[in-house]
Amino acid sequence: MKNCDINFNTYLKNYPDADGFFGKYGGAFIPDELIPAFKEINDAYLTICKSSKFIAELRRIRREFQGRPTPVYHCERLSKSLGKCQIYLKREDLNHTGAHKLNHCMGEGLLAKYMGKKKIIAETGAGQHGVALATAAAYFGLECDIYMGEVDIKKQAPNVARMKILGANVIPVTHGLKTLKEAVDAAFEGYLKEYKDAVYCIGSAVGPHPFPMMVRDFQLVVGQEAREQFLEMTGELPDVVTACVGGGSNSIGLFDAFLNDPVKIVGVEPLGRGVKQGDNAASLTYGSEGVMHGFNSIMLKDENGDPAPVYSVASGLDYPSSGPEHAFLKESGRVEYETVCDEEAVDAFFALSRMEGIIPALESSHAVAYAMRLAKEMKTGSILVNLSGRGDKDMDYILERYPEKL
Repeated sequence: MKNCDINFNTYLKNYPDADGFFGKYGGAFIPDELIPAFKEINDAYLTICKSSKFIAELRRIRREFQGRPTPVYHCERLSKSLGKCQIYLKREDLNHTGAHKLNHCMGEGLLAKYMGKKKIIAETGAGQHGVALATAAAYFGLECDIYMGEVDIKKQAPNVARMKILGANVIPVTHGLKTLKEAVDAAFEGYLKEYKDAVYCIGSAVGPHPFPMMVRDFQLVVGQEAREQFLEMTGELPDVVTACVGGGSNSIGLFDAFLNDPVKIVGVEPLGRGVKQGDNAASLTYGSEGVMHGFNSIMLKDENGDPAPVYSVASGLDYPSSGPEHAFLKESGRVEYETVCDEEAVDAFFALSRMEGIIPALESSHAVAYAMRLAKEMKTGSILVNLSGRGDKDMDYILERYPEKL
């Protein structure tokens, strides 16, 4: 498959297909008893996503509750330190709750209310999705169960506290590596028991159809705003747009708005401690085709073909697969995927904090690090980074693990 095989003018209308596939990636590989539940979600979403009433209500929520649009910001001092290439940030850290996650959580909460559900269920890694969903639950008057690995609970104590204050039930996951993959497993098991009264609100552009499509659609506001804002600021499009990729919600929201433009698009995966299995979570770079958590994509596998153990300094990126649309766009050649290791991401975390007064999430720091590396190579031009979240949640971890950088 090559770029020329895809008409990006009509891309959003054609992908995914009716069965939830982006080419060969995607679909819904789920237990038979969940098929009616997922059909109910899909039918409800396809009904209301074209409803002027639903669209108007979502726009009002984004404007009055979330504080959208978030701005695009020019990093003048950081850019000058690197050369002549200019770095810009799409400031999703200024979206209510501190990250892009609320964009799809408010949409999913509105959908749950439309469907008459009483509870929303989800997993979280870095905690930003959990906080966003707990916020949506409080806003819409819904019960909320959040499954979170014990390792991530310890790393992300501020976000755990926020979820509890917002009224969510935070359920520790104690099996396996006790991180994001296990949290997704547990959330699916919980949903299986309560699907008649609850909706599973997945935290990224992953999972069975229709979730990759729904999350993509709700996150498109990021790229649509950024494209319009950048044109207004500079009179032209950026040369490069980039964002971090774990499951891939913040990046797909940015990327899809630029697919039909003469712009280089780069997703940044976590290299962690290195290329050895278990030391990174760069599934699109080192993985192969496989099914997990109900969808077909590119995943990291162990010797038995099961999901491999993964690692990243950023809790929101330590997932052994990536969204099916990312796998499709990589195979098409339209989007490139690069890697950034822990050390480079942490250096970018401190550089942005000290030169621009913006403390980024460790997830977002991977994209900032790549932009800094690329800016030195490009000499001139412009790079737009999706700063997907703020770093408040990472403070304790950074202070404990990297005291020498203070």
